[in-house]
Amino acid sequence: MRRQSPFDLPDRLHAKDDPALIGGDEEHFARIAQTLEAQIAQLTARLDAERLVPAGSGQAALDRDLEVHRLSRALRLLTRFGLDLCLGRIVAEGASEPTYIGRLGLTDAAGRRLLVDWRTPAAEPFFAATHGDPRGLVSRRRYRWAGGRVVDYWDEVFAPDPWNSDTWRAERAALDDQSAFIASLGTSRSAQMRDVLGTIQADQDAVIRARARSALVVDGGPGTGKTVVALHRAAYLLYSDPRLGDRRRGGVLFVGPHHAYVAYVADVLPSLGEDGVQTCTLRDLVAEGRDAAPEPDRAVARLKGGVDMVRAVERAVALLEDPPGYDMILRSEWVDVVITPADWAAAFGAVEPGLSHNEAREQVSETILDILAARAGGADLSAAELRRMLAHEKAMARALDRAWPQVEGADLVARLWTEPEHLADCAPWLSPAEIAALQRADGHAWTVADLPLLDAARHRLGDPDAVRRERERESALAADRAYMADVVDSLVAADVDMDSPLSWMMIGNNSGDDVRESLVDEAVVAPRDLDLLAGPFGHVIVDEAQELTDAEWLMLLRRCPSRSLTIVGDRAQARHGFAQSWQDSLERVGIGRVDVATLRVNYRTPVEVMAEAEPVIRSVVPDANVPTSVRSTGLPVVHAPLAGLDGMLQEWLESHEEGVACVIGDDSRPDGPRVRSLSPENAKGLEFDLVALVDSGAFPPGLEGTVDRYVAMTRATQQLIVLAG
Repeated sequence: MRRQSPFDLPDRLHAKDDPALIGGDEEHFARIAQTLEAQIAQLTARLDAERLVPAGSGQAALDRDLEVHRLSRALRLLTRFGLDLCLGRIVAEGASEPTYIGRLGLTDAAGRRLLVDWRTPAAEPFFAATHGDPRGLVSRRRYRWAGGRVVDYWDEVFAPDPWNSDTWRAERAALDDQSAFIASLGTSRSAQMRDVLGTIQADQDAVIRARARSALVVDGGPGTGKTVVALHRAAYLLYSDPRLGDRRRGGVLFVGPHHAYVAYVADVLPSLGEDGVQTCTLRDLVAEGRDAAPEPDRAVARLKGGVDMVRAVERAVALLEDPPGYDMILRSEWVDVVITPADWAAAFGAVEPGLSHNEAREQVSETILDILAARAGGADLSAAELRRMLAHEKAMARALDRAWPQVEGADLVARLWTEPEHLADCAPWLSPAEIAALQRADGHAWTVADLPLLDAARHRLGDPDAVRRERERESALAADRAYMADVVDSLVAADVDMDSPLSWMMIGNNSGDDVRESLVDEAVVAPRDLDLLAGPFGHVIVDEAQELTDAEWLMLLRRCPSRSLTIVGDRAQARHGFAQSWQDSLERVGIGRVDVATLRVNYRTPVEVMAEAEPVIRSVVPDANVPTSVRSTGLPVVHAPLAGLDGMLQEWLESHEEGVACVIGDDSRPDGPRVRSLSPENAKGLEFDLVALVDSGAFPPGLEGTVDRYVAMTRATQQLIVLAG
């Protein structure tokens, strides 16, 4: 039975539905379909078989789980797509047949390459070729898919004069005045970002494929595809960089500006075959972030956002480490010993560099006990016995608490906001007025500006319960080993048949030690919780990076010691100003090596909207990177009274069966079918077919309000309505 054609071109494109144009594609797609069917069946059988294997324990269980995950991931990707795995094709100079570019590589049973993975060097010309630099291509074809079938396609010819070529004279019907990318911009938006992999442009592709050994800033105005670049760069780096592909050694963290944005882009990376990227907002990096309120005082937010306040947190930790300057007599039931300032100095000096405060306490304690035991041990008590006894003395614990107390990060930061004298000690550069402004009645009433300081405190202090949990884990392991040793000893004593399985297990080790050790599964004894956002990561991608404070940058850098970063933003969209260059701003937080790539083409926002938005931003940021729009909808910006909003939204919904509208500037309105209501800040990074901008005093005066208005205006992909009143 003949397969259904993969082409479903509308009547208006009947000229493209010519076997001379699409016959070769149909044959190639048939081979792809056959191979996909075979590989899906093979993967399904292997996955079913693997799931029937007993889970086992320890490393065997881990290996089995990893294989199930790998097979499941491969199967999900193949079944998620069909023939639309194929993005397009290219014909290189001198090539006998086209090369087809796919979301992943695909090879048939005979070893013939049917699809080349879009991230390979062989696929780069598909994205990078331009008429000025064809990259060795004769032609390029891009497909538009819907419902698993091709509903349109476009050919680009890179020959100097294609109409003198017999080959391309026949295929003129497939050439279009608009590129595939520009044409696709007219389609309706949805609740999640559309798939745009097949329409990545040359300027975007160059950034996606840039090296990841240092910090790369992607600077671009609205509509330049910064978010598209950031997401596809994550997938490309995981594929191409061995350091990042091995997630045990790092992986990639993607940080977005708010949760609406994270939800909007959630499907992009899985559609590119990557489900291991950790995606979050800055709030998600700290436990208190979920309930943290905005900082109401801008001056206080500025103080907390600087590098100096992080230094104050570090100084607060240092002040905890306070060795007594006098002799202390430690009285116990067995012996009285004296702890001298020299003893404390020796114990403090024994701490390993870089160890967190709470973990270092264990080293201080161990050193003090060693010193005292060696000094006081005698005929009645050995040094080892005395050491064990002192370790359980409450007086010893009290002495250690005075010299090196254990503290939780939240308590350390809260004390800064409730004890002005303590804050003055930790931050002597602050003025009395600034110290007073930072105080509040409830030190634990967290704001967003507190989050980087909480993170700094926890990083410097470490987990106060880590040592206790590790001791409990070691104790459980020791008990497990002792129990297994008893079991093995009993079996060894009872088993006299040297040909039994147990005897063979112990060949070469008559005592049975190998068996005793192998029966203890360390992986299941008191497993430790794993914070997936704690890092370290091999690469971090930050979108809307112009909004980050210095303290927030330091929070990210703790998770990326390599300083391998992709920093995506627009200085003109910084709500609180961005006077310095990217290089100067990032150098201030310790990112010394910075490359900047600038995107200047606006693929999203129509010319009509940008004509009104550009004067808005230039009134406060004269040198703003305002990109050039490449498309027009023919729809003028509408100015209307606020009273007419509901009627205009209803009229738009009735005349548009698809698409999403957004009311920006009145986020108190409830969301409706295909209509969102957002604040300007929460609209950042998103896009909508229709934007209704409520410009009736909701925007604060000055720079912040003007930037908010510019951001809101440039979310529109089709039309903008400005409402006043």
